[in-house]
Amino acid sequence: MSTEPQDASKAKETERQLTMSRAMVEAIATEMRDNDEVFVMGEDVADYGGIFSSTTGLLDEFGRDRVMDVPISETAFIGAAVGAAMSGMRPIAELMFVDFFGVAMDQIYNNMAKNTYMSGGSVSVPMVLMTAVGGTYNDAGQHSQTLYGTFAHLPGMKVVVPSNAYDAKGLMHTAIRDDDPVVFMFHKRLMGLGWMPSPTGPKTGVPMEAYTIPFGEADVKRVGSDVTVVSLGLHVHRALEAAEDLAEDGIEAEVIDLRTLVPLDTETILESVRKTGKLLVVDEDYQSFGVTGEIIARVAEHSLDDLKEVRRLAIPDVPIPYARSLEDEVNPGTADIAEAIRELHE
Repeated sequence: MSTEPQDASKAKETERQLTMSRAMVEAIATEMRDNDEVFVMGEDVADYGGIFSSTTGLLDEFGRDRVMDVPISETAFIGAAVGAAMSGMRPIAELMFVDFFGVAMDQIYNNMAKNTYMSGGSVSVPMVLMTAVGGTYNDAGQHSQTLYGTFAHLPGMKVVVPSNAYDAKGLMHTAIRDDDPVVFMFHKRLMGLGWMPSPTGPKTGVPMEAYTIPFGEADVKRVGSDVTVVSLGLHVHRALEAAEDLAEDGIEAEVIDLRTLVPLDTETILESVRKTGKLLVVDEDYQSFGVTGEIIARVAEHSLDDLKEVRRLAIPDVPIPYARSLEDEVNPGTADIAEAIRELHE
């Protein structure tokens, strides 16, 4: 039996439907109106409005002093954002593709994530590093990764991964107001772009007023009693599709959307596994040393007696292929998830 998401009642307070990109922009604009210290910087965020429409319309309202296109130097502008945050501003810096993290990792990890610690708590770094993740549109190995686990593995940064418009707006408000650095990872396929169609699920009802969603609270998107499916981002929707298909055969999967990796809502996962006894973790990141292994380890540490069977689906340890047929082969699809749920249920 399926159920509405936990936050569905709030989303249904309005019939207004937004894409995830519009919901994110709305949250950013509200925070910029309320706080002059909030500004946006990145490549193509001003005139172009972000190549994934993550900043569309902000330039017209706030001007170039607060919505700034920058040179193609991730090291320079992310470093500038760190300095601005330490000086009392609240920058939102967009790293166009998460794959580009390598050229700015010193600024991201040795400065953004660590400066509060290295200063003995005398400074904070209240900034949002917003970045596009994910494949499924054939852009090869340097533009198609998710790398959720890379950032979650390194302490000092909160990691946010929304799967729909309602969550994206609430999590963005929370991220901008947070006094610690937040990595806000949005999946390209969920943004509602005309040239990269989304699944049906990411476009949701979104209230006009500002609201926050606390970090560290997963959302049970579908209630079930047979198998627990844990995922995030695009694969929440693929898991839901698989679960609805299997319901016709009497298999009821419970689908959990993590929403944030750091902090991670372990208890919601444990509660579900105590009920179902069977766990499937689905991830678009690489399999080894990643999110799937961490979640399974936590369940094993805290509730091993309840865990009867476990599976994981993730990207195998190869660069994301360019050819569509090969990318589809390595990226878990709805049919792959359904097959794994069915095998766990047998």
